[in-house]
Amino acid sequence: MFRGLIPALADRYHVIAPDHIGFGQSAAPSHEDFTYSFDALTEVTAGLLQQLDVNRFAMYVQDYGAPIGWRLALQNPGRITAIITQNGNAYEEGFVRSFWDGLFAYAENPNPETEAPLRGALTIDVTRWQYLNGVADPTLVSPDNWVHDQALLDRPGNDEIQLALFRDYPSNVALYPKVHQYFRDSQVPLLAVWGSGDEIFGPAGAEAFRNDLPKAEIHLLESGHFALESHLEEIAQHIRDFLGRVIG
Repeated sequence: MFRGLIPALADRYHVIAPDHIGFGQSAAPSHEDFTYSFDALTEVTAGLLQQLDVNRFAMYVQDYGAPIGWRLALQNPGRITAIITQNGNAYEEGFVRSFWDGLFAYAENPNPETEAPLRGALTIDVTRWQYLNGVADPTLVSPDNWVHDQALLDRPGNDEIQLALFRDYPSNVALYPKVHQYFRDSQVPLLAVWGSGDEIFGPAGAEAFRNDLPKAEIHLLESGHFALESHLEEIAQHIRDFLGRVIG
């Protein structure tokens, strides 16, 4: 998803965009060989940063990257120089219940009945929907996105990886009070560039950052969950302006 953003920022910033374990080009051990939880994904990411000798950084969070990023910040608040959140949630206001109620029901009581809708979420129709939903001009979004994503989702055993992370998702919500306290204590500079049509994390999730960070900069875009696909240039310019002011 960062194939266009990296070169747009790389003339001035050192940009690192790792795939998490089980996703993209990273290893995808079976759920029997690796504990798929957000704590575990954070531990691997922290280890990578240590290996790369990255001590202070601004971070871009989106979807699953947000709870991983929040954990990194809670572990060592002084490392985070700024945050860009693009549909990366930190408030219950951000949950669009038509999407999330089924996941929380499954996490609370995993059984074949509650699991079935979540397996349905791993199909090509839902993957395509995640890219096109809420986008003002769907012709801007390449079909390569959902074809590539679905091929990775369809790898043998990947369904169990995704279900394990679904079951663990409430741990992120439980962490929100500590995240909000971190925001209040640190007043970390934060830019929210948010697809306002996202029916996973709605725009109320972007506006909620001002509850604890009154100076948060919020831009709602006529896009959806993967707003970079339709608004790359606009988001890149917001990021360059923001980082240029807050970290130089």
